[in-house]
Amino acid sequence: MRTGIGFDCHRLAPDRKLVLGGVHVPFGKGLIGWSDADALTHSVIDALLGAAAMGDIGMHFPPGDPAYKNISSLKLLEEVVTKLEGQGFQINNVDATVLAEQPRLREYVDEMRANLADVLGIDVSRVSVKASTSNLLGFIGREEGIAGIAVATVISK
Repeated sequence: MRTGIGFDCHRLAPDRKLVLGGVHVPFGKGLIGWSDADALTHSVIDALLGAAAMGDIGMHFPPGDPAYKNISSLKLLEEVVTKLEGQGFQINNVDATVLAEQPRLREYVDEMRANLADVLGIDVSRVSVKASTSNLLGFIGREEGIAGIAVATVISK
C-alpha cells in the first residue's frame, strides 16, 4: 500500500464557471486555469500520482498544451486512473478537502464524491470530500482563490 498527498489552488475571476469535483457550482466567479481549473480534482490527481511515484499533474498534462485547453478535469483524472492501472496500481481510497470562503459547498459534496468515485472506479464509500473555509485568513479568506488538498492510497496489484 502506498500513500500520496496532493495540493492545488487557483485564482477566482469573474466570467468563469466554478467547477469543483466535476460539479458546476453556481457562483459569480470561477477558477482561472488552462483546463477547467477544478482545484479539488487536481489535488486528487496529484495525490494519486504521488502515491504511485509518477510525478505531478503538470508533468502529465502540461499547461499550454492545446490538447488540455478547457478540458474537464474529470477527463484528466480518467487518464490518470488508466496510467495507474498500466503501472499495476489499484486505487484504494481518496480523502479530499476543498477550501473556499464562498460559496458554501456543503450541498454539492455528495455529487462531488459520486463524480470522483465514478471516474476512480471505486465505491463512493471510499471517497471522502469535505468543504471548509480558512476562517477569513489569506487568499482563501479574501475570496481570491480556492484550494484543494487530497490524500490517496493505492495498492500494488
